[in-house]
Amino acid sequence: MKTTKSIRPEDVKKQWLLVDATDLVVGRLASIIANRLRGKHKASYTPHVDCGDNVVVINAEKVHFTGNKLEDKIFYWHTGYAGGIKERTMGQILSGKHPERVLFKAVERMVPRGPLGRQIMGNLKVYAGSSHPHDAQQPTVLDVAAMNSKNKRS
Repeated sequence: MKTTKSIRPEDVKKQWLLVDATDLVVGRLASIIANRLRGKHKASYTPHVDCGDNVVVINAEKVHFTGNKLEDKIFYWHTGYAGGIKERTMGQILSGKHPERVLFKAVERMVPRGPLGRQIMGNLKVYAGSSHPHDAQQPTVLDVAAMNSKNKRS
């Protein structure tokens, strides 16, 4: 008999991970974080349950982009008023007031939309500096730079 094991929310075992984003490529880092948040690295992965880990990212202001994405990648939004189109480049966001939003938005666009996606994004904590308030959870370090040589730029 072939059956697929479906895990229940009360059976999920979550752990805390700490990722240092210094000199890492944004897209590669975001895809690794999205898989960890979703729980796809576990054998007990269930698509309709939040079975991923909690991820804390520090030094989000020190991430890198490949190519000319700092100048060429432009984000647009509209204020709702006539002629209210606004734009900001990736370099402006990184050097601005909230540089951690670059990585947060990259991960947010890689998880599914809807109630489960919003619940999963609640497990991601991104900080621009090297300090974070999650020392009590004793997060284990996830070395993304050692996974692949292309993950790190200097």
